[in-house]
Amino acid sequence: MDDALHWQRSTFSGGGEGDTCVELAASPTRIHLRESDTPATTLTTTPAALAQLLKGIRTGAQ
Repeated sequence: MDDALHWQRSTFSGGGEGDTCVELAASPTRIHLRESDTPATTLTTTPAALAQLLKGIRTGAQ
């Protein structure tokens, strides 16, 4: 499935040899995340769950 996804690197990733980046890909109902140095390991979630996580991080909610 990873071959069909269009992976994009985060603009907040940086440094290193180019293999220390967080990458995202979207499918119709899921968001896929991986680290560029271990592309075979993928975390998959829904857009709503990721939005809630990011909101909690931004606001400091516990």
